[in-house]
Formats: sequence, C-alpha cells, structure tokens
Amino acid sequence: MSEESGPRTRKPAGAAVMQPQVTAAIRMAAFEELAEVGYGKLSMEAVARRAGVSKPTLYRRWSTKEELVIALVTEVAIDSAEPPDTGSLRGDLRSFLANAATGMSNPLASRIIPDLLAQAVRSPALAVALQSGVGQQRRARAAQILTRAIGRGELPETLNLELALDFMLAPLFWRALLGGDPTDGGYLDELTSMVLSAYGAI
Repeated sequence: MSEESGPRTRKPAGAAVMQPQVTAAIRMAAFEELAEVGYGKLSMEAVARRAGVSKPTLYRRWSTKEELVIALVTEVAIDSAEPPDTGSLRGDLRSFLANAATGMSNPLASRIIPDLLAQAVRSPALAVALQSGVGQQRRARAAQILTRAIGRGELPETLNLELALDFMLAPLFWRALLGGDPTDGGYLDELTSMVLSAYGAI
C-alpha cells in the first residue's frame, strides 16, 4: 500500500502516510523546480506534478510554498553546517570553508541561493523566515568552531564573535557571486590564513 493508493475502506492519516520515499521525491522535485523557475514562479501544483504525487499528498506536509521552501532549505543548510572538529582552529576553519564552498557550488544550490536572496529583499516574510530558519542556526553551529578555539587558547577572549562569523562566509559568497571558483584549494588555503590573521589568532 502506498501513499498514493490504498484500501477504500480506511485510509491512514497524519504521520502514518508520511512515507520517506515520497517525501524524498517531493524534496528533489521542489529543489529542481525552484532552480528552474525561481521562487516567484514556483507553485505547489508544479512541485506535485514533477514529484508524481497528488496535491493533497504535498499539502499534507506543507500548506504553502513558503513553508515548503523554508523547511527544505533549512533542512539541507543545517545538515551541511555540522561544525568540523579537527583539533585545531586552522583545521576546523579550512574544513568548514571547504564544505561551505562545495555546497555553494552544487548545481542546484548555485541557482537557488541567489534567487532566494533576491526574493528576500522583496519579501520581508521570506527574509525573516530565512534569517531565523537558516541564518541563525548556521551561525550558531559555526560559532562552535570559534568558541572551541577560544577555549583552547587559539583565539583571544575579546574576539567579536558576530563580526568573526561574518568573516567566515562572506568571502565565499562574494567569490561565488562574481563567478569565481570557491572550491579552489589554493584559494581556500589563503582565505583560511587571511581569516585567521583577521581574527588575531594566537
């Protein structure tokens, strides 16, 4: 019995029908549709059609396209933001930057991220949702790298954490937006050294 079909006498509801493979199909369809048409033209109907599911199946999980996009983008962004622990600040930072650069270079992400950032300028609700659902959680995880380094004596206790977090990802976004390759090993090595210098690493 699948989520799209079942006995006529009684159909399961709620969590009982949230089959993982169906959710995975919807997730991929949503990202592909978002990359292809952008947030402004995205529709729940198009996502359901691409995923090969009924609209009720989609709406059972997310009631609006904003809810759908925020949930999926947050899930992917947070899963990919697990802070590395190599035992040193340089190792942690270099690994973190490499992971972030790889994520930005993903064919879907490279089209979705700029579009969502542009849409957020025009949609305060989307901007708030992205900031709280993605931005704040990613920053909290990235902050673990810095607080561990302070605890190890690699960074001064007076470090401005908020500004330091801005330094961690801003160069990668800038490089990617201008068409550069953020995954280049030499670039990441030099960026790591420059950021450490800016931090006043001990």
